[in-house]
Amino acid sequence: MMRLTICALGLIALLPLHSPALAVTAKEKQATCKFGADHQKLTGAKRKQFLAKCMTPEKGTKPVKRANKPQPT
Repeated sequence: MMRLTICALGLIALLPLHSPALAVTAKEKQATCKFGADHQKLTGAKRKQFLAKCMTPEKGTKPVKRANKPQPT
């Protein structure tokens, strides 16, 4: 029983490393940023500034590119 608990805790610790939230496409990121701007009811220059800041990648991270998978026919 103790061994099972230790294994479970080890797997839980590794989950954030494989999180799909880390792999976000530009379209998904843009939709999230627009939602944030709408939620804050931003307009004009403030909205534009918010979207620009939101869309820039954080320092030390690279944008993730997903390969297009062929659709089954």
